[in-house]
Amino acid sequence: MTAASVVLVGVLLGPAAHASGDDCDITGWQTSCDVANSGSQVDITAGLDRPGTPRPDNGPGAARPSEPDPAPPEPGCDEGDPRCGFIVVGVPDVTLADIASFRPAAPTLTGEPTGFGVVGMPTNLVAEASEQRLTGTLLGWDVTVRFVPAAFVFDHGDGTTATATTGGASWERLGQAQFSPTATSHVYRERGTYPVAVTVQYAASVDFGSGTWRPVPGRVSVTTAGYDVRVVEVRTALVDRTCAEDPSGPGC
Repeated sequence: MTAASVVLVGVLLGPAAHASGDDCDITGWQTSCDVANSGSQVDITAGLDRPGTPRPDNGPGAARPSEPDPAPPEPGCDEGDPRCGFIVVGVPDVTLADIASFRPAAPTLTGEPTGFGVVGMPTNLVAEASEQRLTGTLLGWDVTVRFVPAAFVFDHGDGTTATATTGGASWERLGQAQFSPTATSHVYRERGTYPVAVTVQYAASVDFGSGTWRPVPGRVSVTTAGYDVRVVEVRTALVDRTCAEDPSGPGC
């Protein structure tokens, strides 16, 4: 409210004037009065407030305009923590569909005797596949995808299949005699030419640069086909000369 100081000076008309400390009543105004009577005059000092007018108050102890409170700290973020203000992003979960563009190389396939088999005797099939690592970008991340052979599925071409944890090895490497059974050999019961194939099932995992391999659920399968095995019968016969000596002889 706006304050004004009014000094009223009046000539005492008699001793009946207001004494010091009496209330003043000025209609329509709010007042606070100080009255002094010297015997010859009365001095009245009053502070007047106009109704509806704000009064500035800048004296000691006056209320100051309130300042906005500081912003509260981010939930879960302690002051002084260097991680405050940063967004933590976890690496994505990866599915087989996500790594479809990362394909391991096809395995190799051969057998013993090479390209041949004998009815009723083991034909040794040998497939080779190794661990492979491919680098690239996946879901916006730099990544290394690792493929490790987990199973070998041999399709013998005669309607049968067999699954092994190894691709097999040659008889010589195994230290075995020819036509002896191995973990990947197969016995054909009839003559004919059989299209043999092998499917390698790879276990996949990914590394987004942390050095930690995250497995990808499922298996990635890669097939090699086109290896034909010609199966023949072997009969013994007593002859005078070998096939080298007589190519037209029995059994040649």
